[in-house]
Amino acid sequence: MNTANAPLVIIGAGHAGGRAALTLRSEGYGGRLILIGDEAHAPYERPPLSKGLLQGTTDLAGCSLCDSTRLDELEIEHWTARPVQSLAPQQHRLQLADGSWLPYGRLLLATGGRARRLSNVPEHMSNVLYLRTHDEALALRGGLHPGARVVIVGGGFIGLEVAATARALDCNVTLLEAGPRLAGRVLPERLSGVLLDLHRARGVDVRLNVAIEAVLGSERAEAVQLVDGQRLPCDLLVVGIGMQPNVELARAAGLEVGQGIRVDARLQTSAPDIFAAGDVCEFRLHSQGPYQRQETWRNAEHQGHHAALNLLGAELPFDSIPGFWSDHYDWGLQTCGQISSAEPSALRVTADGGFLMFYLDAEQHLQGACSWGQGTSLARDIKLCERLIASRTALLVPALMDANVSLKQLLRN
Repeated sequence: MNTANAPLVIIGAGHAGGRAALTLRSEGYGGRLILIGDEAHAPYERPPLSKGLLQGTTDLAGCSLCDSTRLDELEIEHWTARPVQSLAPQQHRLQLADGSWLPYGRLLLATGGRARRLSNVPEHMSNVLYLRTHDEALALRGGLHPGARVVIVGGGFIGLEVAATARALDCNVTLLEAGPRLAGRVLPERLSGVLLDLHRARGVDVRLNVAIEAVLGSERAEAVQLVDGQRLPCDLLVVGIGMQPNVELARAAGLEVGQGIRVDARLQTSAPDIFAAGDVCEFRLHSQGPYQRQETWRNAEHQGHHAALNLLGAELPFDSIPGFWSDHYDWGLQTCGQISSAEPSALRVTADGGFLMFYLDAEQHLQGACSWGQGTSLARDIKLCERLIASRTALLVPALMDANVSLKQLLRN
């Protein structure tokens, strides 16, 4: 099929897809551009959903990349009621749910993901809520009033941030985690420990190593029964156990799929002229490194921008250093590079009771770092850690542990 004049198409109108569309226009692409999404809203950022939007301190406009008027001005066709049913990579076309076919010149898959479900939590109950979209955040916000009994399932970042917001709104919060510690799959034990101490100190009833036997009620969840027999009455039941990447479209089309849609260094999938970006994208930081997905603001922003450049033929390798942040009351957690749940190579304690943790490789190069401090007090240090990662500077553990040795000084060595 001759696709010389076919449009560029982006499937997924979230943060990554929206950023890609805006970048294509800012880089001078003047051809037809179609952005296909599930939600009626213009593209928006997701971190405010569990923070400002849930607290009522911001609204959709405050977390949107742009509004519908701006999309119209840029002649970006935003389709919201025409879902994609299948892809035909060899023919460079896709089929919509109404049966019609749309040719494309190049295609970006930014399909994101959906909230994971628990099989023993009935979805029909009106007060069983998940948090992945703007509309879900509004539904949850409507139930967070003083004295509300909120049970949260999941001790990862979504569950913890919802717990912090609910406590700030004077709700009674119980958080249930199946594992032995909070965010145990991604954070080292020390960070899990300070998160546990902080949330308990702020009034969250955190319960570890627990499992749900049943949710009691008919039209509404009235209580959560644990396997040990305890019953927890609830006005709201919030499930925050992670994200399920939307890979079905890619898998059915024969693209290489692992835990996400796999891409090469340029974010191109196993099919010519099809790229992937954002939460659904599984990529390698280095050619010999493991595949990974990053469900973060930074990854959506950077990969959306980068994929757009390569849709235009730039063929640039993606080498952005990953990172994320998470706010808990007046404390903040921030990371850069590759960290793990294992113990770090070095620990630096700061004057305010916070700390920095460093991960070195076999050659003593910094691979990743994470910080815990009041507000954004350690944001500058994390920025310096990013520069240390990029510089491939060999580092000494005693210097990293010594708070009197500035990280900027280590960059000069």
